[in-house]
Amino acid sequence: MRVLGLDVGKARIGLALSDSEGRLASPTGAIQRGDAAADIRRVLEEAARRGAERIVVGVPVSLSGERSAQERQVREFVKALRAATTLRVDTWDERLSTVEAERRLHEAGAKPSRDRGRLDAASATIILQAYLDRLNRPR
Repeated sequence: MRVLGLDVGKARIGLALSDSEGRLASPTGAIQRGDAAADIRRVLEEAARRGAERIVVGVPVSLSGERSAQERQVREFVKALRAATTLRVDTWDERLSTVEAERRLHEAGAKPSRDRGRLDAASATIILQAYLDRLNRPR
């Protein structure tokens, strides 16, 4: 089962895709944000083009647990995405995924401040991998 992972930001949507077994996440790029309808259309085009059977969207939950403006915007995006597709759309707590992505890119010798799309894709990969690990955990 292929899963498309999303890190929905203000300027871009980071993308990651699982392998066909739904075990390993890889970064696949980023989409520049436009209006909401165009964003949804482009995400669904990516899902179709890549054969995704499910989508997981990272939700930016604050460390304090309080709802932020960004969290509300992402939840509205998820609501619109669910209304526009028959694919299963799940959410995942993405707390600190961008911090982790920056750390990993620095360790790899990359400069995430110069390529924000790469950072967004790395964040989407972290979100998706955590989701896949949970799905594949023995019960």
